[in-house]
Amino acid sequence: MLSHICIHTLTSPGPTSQIDLRRSMDSLPMHGRDMGVHPDDMIEVQEAEQETKQEVLENKDVVVQHVNIEGLGRTKEDLLGYEISEVFDAKNLIDVMKKSHIARQKLLRLGIFKEVEVVIDTSDGADALPNGLDVTFEVTEMKRLTGSYNTMVGNNEGSMVLGVKLPNVFGRAEKLTFQFSYGTKETSYGLSFFKPQPGNFERNLTLNLYKVTGQFPWSSLKETDRGVSTELNFPLWRTNHTLKWEGVWRELGCLARSASFAVREESGHTLKSALSHTMSIDNRNSAIFPKKGALLRINQELAGYTGGDASFLKEDFELQVNRRLVWDSVLSASLWGGCLLPIGGRPSSIADRFYLGGPTSVRGFGMYSIGPQSEGDYLGGEAYWAGGLHLYTPLPFRPGRGGFGDLFRTHFFLNAGNLCNLNYGEGPRAHLQKLAECIRWSYGAGIVLRLGNIARLELNYCIPMGVQSGDRICDGVQFGAGIRFL
Repeated sequence: MLSHICIHTLTSPGPTSQIDLRRSMDSLPMHGRDMGVHPDDMIEVQEAEQETKQEVLENKDVVVQHVNIEGLGRTKEDLLGYEISEVFDAKNLIDVMKKSHIARQKLLRLGIFKEVEVVIDTSDGADALPNGLDVTFEVTEMKRLTGSYNTMVGNNEGSMVLGVKLPNVFGRAEKLTFQFSYGTKETSYGLSFFKPQPGNFERNLTLNLYKVTGQFPWSSLKETDRGVSTELNFPLWRTNHTLKWEGVWRELGCLARSASFAVREESGHTLKSALSHTMSIDNRNSAIFPKKGALLRINQELAGYTGGDASFLKEDFELQVNRRLVWDSVLSASLWGGCLLPIGGRPSSIADRFYLGGPTSVRGFGMYSIGPQSEGDYLGGEAYWAGGLHLYTPLPFRPGRGGFGDLFRTHFFLNAGNLCNLNYGEGPRAHLQKLAECIRWSYGAGIVLRLGNIARLELNYCIPMGVQSGDRICDGVQFGAGIRFL
């Protein structure tokens, strides 16, 4: 088989991204009277030749002889060979089109091309086979410097984000990004460097340098973090993994003069150095409105063994299962849980504990207003669990079906959970008994709006139950916005 990859540095003429199929069915090199051929005979010969080529292409095996890439500037050639190599494995025309489309998606995923067009043509030249094909990728590289402005929705907060990006810094899909974010509760800026492994984009390394200032009114606390981190992401079988080291200088202070003594006692400077690992399995068809599939995410964090003042072991998990029912309705069940174990006799910090409650977790309660508190300030807990059961249905009478109306869902929910501190000397049975005491729960109904495929808005009518002394409730209408919901 004669096959090779050709790299050309030509300007891509196409203004849009598309997949074209071109068959070389030009007229035969003869001109009726000059060759002594009647025009009608010439047409018959041309049609016969076209039918023969079409039959070869569509009904028989083909060979991809050449793959060309046109429009390259600063991109290194070896990077792209990994992304397009599978095109040579195609055996028929349909397979060529499918593998070319997959290769195009891989090239766009690198984040270094603005446009990628695919052209499939029959082979030309002395080495051309009767069933040979040439595939050409016409690319347009992104500018060396790009800027962006957008808004971002977090867990019941919003922010404005300004960014400057240098894509393809060294020619192998590296990315250097500076980002500034100003939000309702948090302001941050940071510099990050992203480096993927050639041929395996999911395996990548990220370095971050950042400063984050946040306000937490439920605890009368403000926190400023200055830190550096490094992350390694990689797939393993059906799972995705993230290994991370983070070193951060944390400054805690009081948000108001009325802050409780427990919060004032936590104020000051601390150093945290932590190693963490996250494993996830996600086969849901959508992250916001899944109709089928499941999600399992497990996270472990170990702080103190690489230095710093904080010393603890922290474990938490998230489980979600979705099942499609009749009339386009979906039943969804979720379970969260976690525990924090202080190490070396040091008490846990208010900045490291878990928090529970609000429109993104146990609905019908105030934001993070479940569990231990002092003088109205919520201090978080070292162990928690939360579960939710949802029934999602289309809007009544299906207005806007197939369009804007598909962004909405009605849902009926039942949530429950608890947050507390554990005495780790008592044993597992005592821990389970304490987590089973004073369970907060709620039920209700509402409307959900999907924002792209990354966030959603909820407007619910909630009825909180199992309310304990010190809990803040939201009995009635509650609004929520976020990226992660129970």
